[in-house]
Order: sequence, then C-alpha cells, then structure tokens
Amino acid sequence: MDYKAYLKEIAPKIFLTDSPTGYSKNIDNVIISILNELGYTNIKKTNKGNLVLEIEGENNNKTVATSAHADTLGLMVRSINSDGTLKVTNVGGPQAPTLDGEYCKIVTRDGKSYTGTVLSSSPSSHVYPDAKSKPRDFDNLIVRIDENVKSKDDVIKLGIDNGDYVCYDPKTTITESGFLKSRFIDDKGSVCAILTVLKKLKDENRKPKYNTLVYFVNQEEVGHGASTVSNEIDEFVTVDMGCVGLDLAGNEYAVSIAAKDSNGPYDYELTSRLINLAKKHKLNYVVDIFPYYGSDIGAAWHAGIDCKGALIGPGVHASHGMERTHLDAIINTIELLYSYLIEE
Repeated sequence: MDYKAYLKEIAPKIFLTDSPTGYSKNIDNVIISILNELGYTNIKKTNKGNLVLEIEGENNNKTVATSAHADTLGLMVRSINSDGTLKVTNVGGPQAPTLDGEYCKIVTRDGKSYTGTVLSSSPSSHVYPDAKSKPRDFDNLIVRIDENVKSKDDVIKLGIDNGDYVCYDPKTTITESGFLKSRFIDDKGSVCAILTVLKKLKDENRKPKYNTLVYFVNQEEVGHGASTVSNEIDEFVTVDMGCVGLDLAGNEYAVSIAAKDSNGPYDYELTSRLINLAKKHKLNYVVDIFPYYGSDIGAAWHAGIDCKGALIGPGVHASHGMERTHLDAIINTIELLYSYLIEE
C-alpha cells in the first residue's frame, strides 16, 4: 500500500477543517465521509461529540480500542473592544507568542464567518514604543476583523458575540522531502494514521483479531475527551503525538511508545507488547517519557474505565506551536497500530 499517497490525499481534508475543542460538527462530517468511502458504516456519534466505529473481530474474547483526537487548540471571543477589535481566550493550550500575525476566522453561532488577524495590541513598531517588547500573551493579543468596524456596536451588528470561536490558520504543507508542516499535527496526524490503518484493513480484506472500537475524540485538548468510552474495553491503545526535545528520545522519523506521562506509567504489559511488536517488524521506534503531557488513556482511567492502556504516536517537533513531523513517523505509527490490531 502506498501510505504516502493516501496520507497526502486525506491530510488536507482533515487539517483544513476547523475543529477547535467543542466545535466538532464539521470535522465529524469529514471523518464520517472518509469512513463511508472506505466501506465503514457502523459509526455512532456520542452525546459528547465523539465518533465511535465498531469493527467485528475474528473472535470476541476481548474488546480492544484505539483513538485519536480530532479536536485542536483554538481561541474564543472573550470580549469586544471599544475600537472594534476582539479580545480572545485560549481553548486548550496554544503557545500565545506563536499566534502573533496569524490569519484567522471568526465563526458566529448563526453560521456567519469573518476573516481576521491575531495581533499584538501594540502591532506597529512605527507607532508603539513597546511593539517589540510587549508580552505576547492572551491579555495582550487582539483580533483585527477584516470588516469596516470602528466600534463595539459595529462588531455586534455583524453578529459577532462573546463565546464565538476563532479558528487560526493551520498552514498545512507537505514538503518534497516528506515533512508535514502544520499546526494541529497534534493530533490530526494521528487521525490520518488511523484512517490509513482502516484503509489497509479493507485493502487486505483483514479483520482485527478482536472486536475493536475506533474512537475519533473531541475535547481531548481540555482533558476529558475519552472519559465516556465503553466500559466493555479490555485494552486501549491511543494514538497521539510523540514529543521531541531536551533529553527525550523521540524524533520526527520514529513512532514513540510512551512508558509514562504526567499522569504516571502506562500499562507495563501492554506497553511491552507494543515494544516487542516494533522490534519484530523492525520499525523505527523509541520508548519515551513525556513529563508535561496527558492523553485519552488518562481521561478514560480517571473516568473509571477498567482497561489496560498504552500510548503510541509520531514524533512531533514544536508541539502546540508551529509543528512538524516526517511522513516516516506517521508510517511507523501506522505499521505498529496495524500489527497490534491484527496480531495481538
């Protein structure tokens, strides 16, 4: 199977569909459409906004699950300034300094959409003495709307209100050298990886070894995405980004297998099994510790789901900022997840 061709086909559909946490309708529709194209129809949407695909396995001795989160970081209108600009609040944990100068879209609750730019509140070095030194944080960033607005009333007349989402440009690019550069590789890179695994199962006419639940989760970026997964799950391997930097082992070409994150260790036996599968198939992998990180396994465990839990994912540089990975890391993740589903 030509993984890279399929990844390049679906990545723009996934990455260019805005889906900040809590605003999942559009990305859900895209994912459902792709699943239907692959021949999967047994898809449900939970009250919480998660999608779950049920796949019958070769036997029903146990139920396994995998997931990726389709929600991303984002912004929301906090208030409207007297000059017609917007103050914003963060949704999830974007790195505020990287947002200065980003193009964005304001989405109103009645379906209107307006373009704009995220800027420092001292945006011009020819006007403001603190233009270079002013902190780039959420108290000092504004959104300049691309409409003829000069006052708060002008903005209100457009239909923009507090609580409207502000979606900023992902800037998705796949280079000739195989790098995927984009915001929100965490975790849309993993969404693409799981969709490719599902295509591989169809192309090879394979069933997973066990009954399998595949979740596309919303609200992971705020900590409770997978808190409502099925109580029937025996094992849960979530797919999320691997971290790159400092003394961590991860890199942009390998699949990371997490032994521990900020919530504590992952299941020892299941993690060991994944490591052995990576060795068996000669994958480029690392085992790593993520000190400032939580995943959907933690959300499920905190919700009381009694399952083994493990985490894998492609190594991603500059997470929550201008992210980058290589397609090789996603391919290694695909191979590891596929081998887990059909062999274990």
